[in-house]
Parts: sequence; structure tokens; C-alpha cells
Amino acid sequence: MNKLLVLLVFSIAIIGCGKRANETKQALQIDDIIAVNTEQIIDSNSIEPIEASGLVASIDEARLSFKTGGIIEKIYVKEGQKVSKGQLLATLNLTEINSTVQQATESVKKAERDLQRITNLYADSVSTLEQVQNLTTVLSVAKQNLQIALYNRNYSTIHAPNAGTIVKKIMNEGELAGPGNPVLFMNASGANDWVLKVGLSDKDWARLKINDRAEIIMDAFPQQKFNATATNLGQGADPNSGLYQIELKINTEGKKMATGLFGVSKIFPNISQNQASISINSLIEGNNQNGYIYTIEGEKARKVPVLIDHIADGRVYLKNYPVGIKSVITNGSAYLVDGSKVKLVAP
Repeated sequence: MNKLLVLLVFSIAIIGCGKRANETKQALQIDDIIAVNTEQIIDSNSIEPIEASGLVASIDEARLSFKTGGIIEKIYVKEGQKVSKGQLLATLNLTEINSTVQQATESVKKAERDLQRITNLYADSVSTLEQVQNLTTVLSVAKQNLQIALYNRNYSTIHAPNAGTIVKKIMNEGELAGPGNPVLFMNASGANDWVLKVGLSDKDWARLKINDRAEIIMDAFPQQKFNATATNLGQGADPNSGLYQIELKINTEGKKMATGLFGVSKIFPNISQNQASISINSLIEGNNQNGYIYTIEGEKARKVPVLIDHIADGRVYLKNYPVGIKSVITNGSAYLVDGSKVKLVAP
């Protein structure tokens, strides 16, 4: 019983000593003065790069189709095949189209005969001027219909508009192709005829100009960085995504490209913006766009929230300028809490 009592007293003494030690440590922490350095918040010109991803495409893409509808008679190319400018790629079955041309031709011949007969009768004062004029109009309309029929027959075949590569056969022989429905998809095959198409917000779009520099990394070539320039800035937002399409022409450096390759771009606009900036060493507790800095108020550190715009070259560019604050604590900020006593020392 006595041993138990002695042990209980001893335990209480240890707990009491530990509690007093903690209280002493906290008091020392409050009374300690932490040496810190500061730096000025400065206004600087910021060029924030724009990052966007997209797909590689040919500059000269074409979805080739027939002007008229009909049954596809023959497709002369395969997917992946290289073609030259003007090469015949596909034809329709011309049975119906040739019949239309023949009908239009016969209509012209008949109108010419009728007009000649009425003209002779008019010379003999048998027919009227109105009859001559009416048949003249009929002949003119018949000739226009013949021109339409011949035009449609000419565009019942598909020829390559440029040298390139057949990317995809969208339809096959024997299928019914409607007017304007794509049959073949081709693109240009030149070494530097490739662009990366990316979508940008209106804010980023407004910062860009033609010939702004860009860098591109592709999954297909993970160890290589391609240089590019902005060559086309979309003048209207995509109705589905709300983004503006930008084309970045790629310097392929001889690498083989293909439609649909995925790439991530970093675009460097020439338009800079003036922003408040601080050293990255002065930023604490960053979380996305939210962060905190310390400044000196009297002889104590005061914790101040800031909104981060972006970070570049070791500096943090702020969306908001902290009101009434001209300098921030750099060295020593890791040891501070709000209200810590501080002493400013030379760096």
C-alpha cells in the first residue's frame, strides 16, 4: 500500500514538471525574437506563357466529295497512299449522269430547230415576234441546262487538289454517295506542312499575335522539344467548347508526322503585363491560386493572404497588390507564426 502511494506521488510530480517545462517553452517561443530579412514588392513586366494541348493536323487537309450523288464506281487509292496533284482518286457510276447530259443535249437541238422554223415563218409574216422571242428564251434555257449537266459530270470524279497522303477512306465502292458527302480524307505530305491545333480562352487569345513563339512536346517524341510559331488565330469561338482555335506551325526538324498526334504547347506572347511580384522565398502555404506572405507590422510578423497569378523565373506574380504593404519577409519566414516578434537584420 505504501509503495503504491509513493509511485502515485512520483507520477504526479513528473507530470507537474513536464507541464511546467512545456509552459516555459511556450513562453520562450513567444518572447524569442526571430531575425528576418525583407525585400520590396516590385512592379515588373510579366510574360506569362500560355499552356495548351491539342492534336497535330496538316495545313492542307481536305475532305473530298462528289458534286453530285450516285453509286461509287471505283476508288483508285488506299489509306496511307501518297498521291500527286490532279491524280484521279474516285469515280461515280456515270449511267444516270450521262443520260442527263444526253437529255440536255437533245433539248438544245430541239430548241434550235424550233427557233429556226419560227424564224423562217416570221420572215414570211406567218409567225409573230413574240413566238420568236419565246423560242429564243427556250433555247437559252436549254443551253444553260446542258452546261449544268456537263458541269455535274465533270465533278462526278474526284481528283487530288494537291500532292499529299490519303489518310482515310470514308466510303467504299458500291456505296451511295450523297452530294457533298466526304468520300476520302487527305492531307498535305510536305515535311513542314504540319500544325498543332489548340483551343484557348478569350483571355489567352487576346494576348497572342501572329508569329508568337511556341514550344511543343509530343507523346510520340517525348525527348524532343519542337519549335513552332502561331500562324492562325481563330476569329470565332467554337460553339461547343467556347474556345478559340489557334494553329501553331511546327518545325518538324525532319521528324515523321501524322494527323492526330497529341502535343502539349507552351506559347510565349509578346504582350507583357505589369504586375506586382515577390521572390518565391517569401511565399508560404501556397494552395493553387491562394497563398500567404509575412510582413512586418511594428515589431511583429503579420500574415497576409495573396492571390497568385503565376510563377516564373523564381518570382511569384500576384493578381492583387497587398494594400498598404511595400515589403515582405523572405529569410526567416519558415519560423514565423502570426504575431511572432521579429528583428530586421541586413541580409
